Amino acid sequence: MRQIVLDTETTGLEVAHDHRIIEIGCVEIINRRLSQNNYHQYLQPEREIDEGAVEVHGLTSEFLADKPRFTDIAANLLAYLEGAELIIHNAPFDVGFLNYEFKRVYGDHFELTNKCEILDTLVIAREMHPGTRNSLDSLCKRYSIDRSSRELHGALLDSEILADVYLAMTGGQSSFSLDTDEDVTQTSQKVISQLSVDHRARLVVVPPTAKEAEAHAKYLSAIEKQAGYCIWRRHET
Repeated sequence: MRQIVLDTETTGLEVAHDHRIIEIGCVEIINRRLSQNNYHQYLQPEREIDEGAVEVHGLTSEFLADKPRFTDIAANLLAYLEGAELIIHNAPFDVGFLNYEFKRVYGDHFELTNKCEILDTLVIAREMHPGTRNSLDSLCKRYSIDRSSRELHGALLDSEILADVYLAMTGGQSSFSLDTDEDVTQTSQKVISQLSVDHRARLVVVPPTAKEAEAHAKYLSAIEKQAGYCIWRRHET
């Protein structure tokens, strides 16, 4: 299975306001192993960058002035992505920008979902950890992923971090066997397909020692003697 963890940085938040992609970072995973066949590209957006966006990613118009435009890299990027499963955190944001950029090149009929499968790790995280924060930083903390180098957002760095989070969240490397792909590929699909059935952690039951059981029995006897009734005793019987 070929998967690509993808992230983008942009000039602003909405394609409706003609905001553009200024950085694309991709990390390739083959059969749940990082292949090192990554993709990274800065882009000249042909417009100004919002000040708030610069504060997030640190990319300025001056830095991007000599970089290629999206139209220059569209064919190579599409060839790299096509046929893979794209793993994206908050996928509607990045997919929306990618569709916007590709449609400028190939026309309004273009849809990335016709070229790739899309897997949104934010959706998975919310199902696995309901009621908690599921930002990339929060998931790094939950899964003990090193994010010390993440002072600013960066598309390639965030893709590398998300790849580690995704593999940890869906079970890590499943096998060290080199015999067949089937041995290595306990893919995320099996993990994800189980989430809607039961995402709760299995409880580990630790039986008490003989000394602990004796102390517990004495404690219940004391309650029963003082109150004349002990609900835990009724439960035991």
